[in-house]
Amino acid sequence: MMSNMSTGSLAISTVRSTRVTNLATVGRVFTLVREGMATTRGEIGRQTGLSRTAVASRVTALIDAGLVVEVEGSASAVGRPPTRLTFNAGAGIVLSAAIGRSRTQVAVCDLAGEVIVEQDVVQEVGDGPEEVMPEVVGALSALLARSGTSLERIKGTGISIPGTVDAERRCSRDSPIMTGWDAVPLAPYIGALTTAPVYLENDTNVMALSERRGHLATYQDALIVKASTGFGAGIIAGGVMQRGTLGAAGDLGHIKTAPARGLSCRCGDSGCLEAVAGGWALVRDMRSRGRNVTHIRNVVDLALVGDPEARHDIRESGRRLGEVLAAGVTLLNPAAVVVGGDMAPAYDTFVAGLRETLYRNASAIATRDLQILSTTHADRSGVLGCAVLVLDQVLGEAAVDAACG
Repeated sequence: MMSNMSTGSLAISTVRSTRVTNLATVGRVFTLVREGMATTRGEIGRQTGLSRTAVASRVTALIDAGLVVEVEGSASAVGRPPTRLTFNAGAGIVLSAAIGRSRTQVAVCDLAGEVIVEQDVVQEVGDGPEEVMPEVVGALSALLARSGTSLERIKGTGISIPGTVDAERRCSRDSPIMTGWDAVPLAPYIGALTTAPVYLENDTNVMALSERRGHLATYQDALIVKASTGFGAGIIAGGVMQRGTLGAAGDLGHIKTAPARGLSCRCGDSGCLEAVAGGWALVRDMRSRGRNVTHIRNVVDLALVGDPEARHDIRESGRRLGEVLAAGVTLLNPAAVVVGGDMAPAYDTFVAGLRETLYRNASAIATRDLQILSTTHADRSGVLGCAVLVLDQVLGEAAVDAACG
């Protein structure tokens, strides 16, 4: 009996200790307000267990930091309406740069991740960072001038590039299509514009991040597929991005597939999915048939106006992708496959082929409730995802605690 009482006392003591040491911080209170889970001091108190004094202290710190503002509540029939707390998305800005092989999209976004101004920067295929990055910085500088925003309000810059990235060094780790980019740190280029932190991510993962305000609000397990010049997939399991040991998870384009046997890939190997179904392969094949196309976007444009050859090639690309993606769907059992990238405007044609082989080759149970969907933000996925990349860091609970400490 004494032993049981002692154990019970220890358990009670542990609970009390947890309650004392795990009181909601300023950062936690900010998250509740930012995500709309609490909009009054009373709601914060009820959700956190904080006293009125503690709630007031934390709210005051957030107001002083400019992250939260107070607004008068709407009139009610009885009593004074409670003052409401709202996230101040105008408290700063973030810069986004979604870098591709032939085009870079840049934007200035508010702290809610909404685009304020944006611009496309066209570049020569094969240009290295020494040519592209000064152009990116120049475009961002011009956008800042257009938006009337001062440099001091920049909270960070998010950059995406194709291929595997080294997030710590802010450089490409291995990109078969971006010649000259590997191991070149990109943060110093942005340093010419701002001292705010720089964050780097793979282009497909950034597209997946953009779906936080889209399909990922519904589906916690998903494959976010980018079908463009090449192929990639952002893997979301249990609501968490899966990057792999070296950040190379989801590199669909360089999985070997029988229809590509003997075909050279731009990565230097042969037999890759991209070599038979990637956007660059479709352009190669159409040009060999005398068609005047230079980019997969040209092929998509032709398909959209009913060109039978372009429609056939894009549907065939979807079939080839489905053959490879079937293994991933069977292995991971996602609730949804979301398709974006340059081929996405021809979604119906591309996905018709994708469904055909995916459902044929994947296990019946893995596809029983599977949803195949178009990306939420279309051509803006890259810049919006880059903004989320920054906001996850600079508005995270630890960062807000440090800023308001």
